[in-house]
Amino acid sequence: MANEFYALLSRMRYISRWGLMRNSFPENIQEHSHQVAILAHALAVLRNEYFGGQVDTGAVAVAALYHDASEILTGDMPTPIKYDNPAIQSAYQQVEAVAEQKLLSMLPEELRGAYESAFTASEDEEKLVKAADKLSALRQCIEERKAGNREFLSAEEQTRRAIEEMHLPEADWFMEHCLGAFEKNLDELGTM
Repeated sequence: MANEFYALLSRMRYISRWGLMRNSFPENIQEHSHQVAILAHALAVLRNEYFGGQVDTGAVAVAALYHDASEILTGDMPTPIKYDNPAIQSAYQQVEAVAEQKLLSMLPEELRGAYESAFTASEDEEKLVKAADKLSALRQCIEERKAGNREFLSAEEQTRRAIEEMHLPEADWFMEHCLGAFEKNLDELGTM
């Protein structure tokens, strides 16, 4: 079954996020992973430039690109269910690990080692990816609110609080200096 890895990854676009919510702007895990990679890279750059860190910005971005790849096989479990109870959370983490191994097994054996690091980020890298994942969710909530969709109001509040509770200086910096721009329209962003 080797060599199906890339074809299967291309199917990320068919896995929808926010399954329990009414969406004005549907989002799939491929779009989400791209956004998380951009944000994780930004957080890694901020850590290195402003907060004395020495993380590999490329490794962080790659870990973010693959952070939800297992959902190709598992689907996207809604957050309220995934984190409702420790037993469910633990079981789902095990399912994700099996799915990741299944994906890696679809690569030629000589390439697997090069991809394993994308699925097993260091603790530092993982913190940045998790923060970027939350920032991406917050961005989606902001977009939905701007479109008049009140369905995401409590998710926006909870996500904002979750980011603050991470106590990551680079995420705090991003929230203070960059998040407001997501409230702007195209003209306000200065592109015209």
